[in-house]
Amino acid sequence: MKIYQQRRQRLLDYLAQQAEPAVAVIASAALVTRSHDTEYPFRQNSNFYYLTGFNEPNALLILAPHLDQPVQLLCQPSDPAAEVWHGRRLGIEAAKQDLGVDMAASIEHQNSYLKDALSGIHTVFSLHQDNHCQSLLKTVSEQLRAEQRKQRLVPTQFQDLHSYFAAARLIKDEHELALMRTAAAISVAAHKRAMTVAQPGRYEYQVAATLEYEFALAGALHPAYGTICGSGENACILHYTENTKQLQDGELLLIDAGAEYQGYAADITRTFPVNGRFTGEQRALYEVVLAAQHAALAEAKVGSDLIQAYNAAARVITEGLIDLKILHGSLVEHLERQSYRRFFIHGLGHWLGLDVHDDCTYQEQGEQIKFAPNMVLTVEPGIYIPASMTDVNERWHNIGIRIEDDIVITPSGHENLTADVPKTVEEIEQWIQNSRK
Repeated sequence: MKIYQQRRQRLLDYLAQQAEPAVAVIASAALVTRSHDTEYPFRQNSNFYYLTGFNEPNALLILAPHLDQPVQLLCQPSDPAAEVWHGRRLGIEAAKQDLGVDMAASIEHQNSYLKDALSGIHTVFSLHQDNHCQSLLKTVSEQLRAEQRKQRLVPTQFQDLHSYFAAARLIKDEHELALMRTAAAISVAAHKRAMTVAQPGRYEYQVAATLEYEFALAGALHPAYGTICGSGENACILHYTENTKQLQDGELLLIDAGAEYQGYAADITRTFPVNGRFTGEQRALYEVVLAAQHAALAEAKVGSDLIQAYNAAARVITEGLIDLKILHGSLVEHLERQSYRRFFIHGLGHWLGLDVHDDCTYQEQGEQIKFAPNMVLTVEPGIYIPASMTDVNERWHNIGIRIEDDIVITPSGHENLTADVPKTVEEIEQWIQNSRK
């Protein structure tokens, strides 16, 4: 509770520092229909969860520093009849006690509480991507405007809270890092298990099922994103999630999967041979990607940034492609032309946290954000050569390789949360061979 109270207090302080009176309104996620009368598993809005730790739909958080009760939570009231069908609710009385808010009330009265909070306020902060919340604020503002004769002044400015959260969530506290280490450990064990299950004749979906079974067995009830198990040519599709192909002898399997534990994501990619032995071409390209990751990881330190790390990886990939005669010409020429982008077609990595692509700040005043302690990011170079690259010798066709780890920046460098998944050619081959014995 103390952690969430501290986060809310920081936002209250931010509101109090505005030139004109301001209020923040943040809504929970809603249930999403899957088909007819069934819903997808509920997943809380990350920013709402960051401030509350509350994991129910149909809730609203109002932060109003000018009120006697500045932290107000509107939620679903207890309803035994509804709870028999749809699960337990925390309820209003327990919400105030368990979540440490100043006041809790029924979401059924949200318009009334919002009018009281917004009356006489100049600026309302909210998340503009939340269409439901924007519609609600518009309705309440119109109601206030109709009551102006009662001296209920209407807000004149509506500001997006995105930039606030993008900065606030960038540096993880020790509570968050502990949860992320657990998410990473669960994901590491699942990847190691998947390497033993993936064999010629089995299917991508069987490997995916093994990963998600291991996640759930360890307490991570959902994957952090759609599990990717792409074999052969499917490894060249970045966000391949069909997972329907049968694994073939001689092919590589690219697994990109991570567990979500108590809201926090892990994100690991490993690429390995289905039969347990790399071919010459597979090994050659794999060594280039691994060297590129090592070069990028050398930049994962205080004072460096994601662009410097990306450039280090891109240089190694370019050198490797020239050495393998996939690119022809000088290193300087290809770096200037960015020829590597044809093969290394995505970014080097992204912030990680409550979202697998944590929606945090990458630039500030036009400058790249410098790495600082307790930032968490992925480092994931890759090379992809689909058969459609007809100007590349077919011996390299349908080889897709990505290697991804989760990194915490520390005062002295970085901590690799996912280093225990076999990664070198020798480690991978030994792990697969030993485990299959």
